[in-house]
Amino acid sequence: MSSWADATERNPCAACYNSSVQAPEGTPLYVHLPFCAAKCHYCDFYSVPAEGHDRHAMVQAILAEARLRAPLHPSLVFFGGGTPSLLDHDELRVLLDGLDQICGWRSSSLETTAECNPESLDQSKAETLLALGVQRLSIGFQSLDPATLQLFGRVHTVEDSFAAYAAARAAGATNVNIDMIYAVPGQDPEQWQRDLSKVLDLGPDHLSAYNLTFEEETVFRRWLEQGRLQQHSEERELRFFVETRAALAARGLDAYEISNFARTGRECRHNLNYWANGPYVGLGPSAVSKVGVTRSGNIKAIGAYVRGALSGVRPEAWEETPSPLQRLAETWWLGLRTRAGLSAHEARVRAACDADDAAFLNEARALEQQGVLACANDTWTLTPKGLPLADWIAKRFLALAD
Repeated sequence: MSSWADATERNPCAACYNSSVQAPEGTPLYVHLPFCAAKCHYCDFYSVPAEGHDRHAMVQAILAEARLRAPLHPSLVFFGGGTPSLLDHDELRVLLDGLDQICGWRSSSLETTAECNPESLDQSKAETLLALGVQRLSIGFQSLDPATLQLFGRVHTVEDSFAAYAAARAAGATNVNIDMIYAVPGQDPEQWQRDLSKVLDLGPDHLSAYNLTFEEETVFRRWLEQGRLQQHSEERELRFFVETRAALAARGLDAYEISNFARTGRECRHNLNYWANGPYVGLGPSAVSKVGVTRSGNIKAIGAYVRGALSGVRPEAWEETPSPLQRLAETWWLGLRTRAGLSAHEARVRAACDADDAAFLNEARALEQQGVLACANDTWTLTPKGLPLADWIAKRFLALAD
């Protein structure tokens, strides 16, 4: 991997190519801004500290890539990262106005989200985002405990989080998500419930509450292996999981997916499209696209991405076409994460798969016998017993494609 990265840094065009797969009009669009104020210790998304990087060049590179491959009139747009709110007002205008000139997203997008971190979101920035066409703001609180924020490597304070939320509302935002993380080493379930209650008192329209995971190639994973961090037991993580869902349900936020909760009508459409294994185009370094049955991913290197995109070549690092059974397995895995679940027919349609799916139905029935799946009106869903076992259930379905 390192030799490939070195090679693409020297000659990015050697790893770039023009794919023949073009997204149809209306395909959802994801735009990845890779810059953050600092790299969080738990994060495995491609992002780098912004200091020393040319943000203007990145914006121009994303627009150059958009000219090559952005779908016309995307039905959804999501600005993620990284920290899109880290861009200044002029950079945001250049990016969002330029993207609209290229693909006309403002007249077509049913939901446009921008991810924000508290240290870079004030009322003026929120007003700019909303004026430029963003409809939904997603703010990364992550924790209300100062020691946990420091452990995470976050650069904002608890007070910054509350100020950012207030700024979003004062700017006129009517659809606001808050991100939180639980089951942190050393965290007490009672303290988590008190912090969660304070967040819910704000009245967010949507809340993403994630059980901390120790992903490969993160600082947290290294610290875990070194013994500097200790993961909670499965029993304690289950307590966090169950009590979190109960607290959110009591405050009117329904669990429409394992880690995502929303007031009625405020479910994130970008997320729903992903869990339905729908199509999307990703712009920016590391961004992944799924068009038809083909997936591709962009270069994970700032310099190589910028040079490739500005040279007029799609800055892709890989492309693959999963087999019909792989697509079917992934569709079952993704669909079962949602409250709505899916039917075998829906799975075949979403996966564009006409292969024999008997093994998947047999697996579903076996899991039904174990009490972790249920079937009503031909639709399969996780049971309360199965919800905390979603990852294990996913592996069972994914194994059927091997």
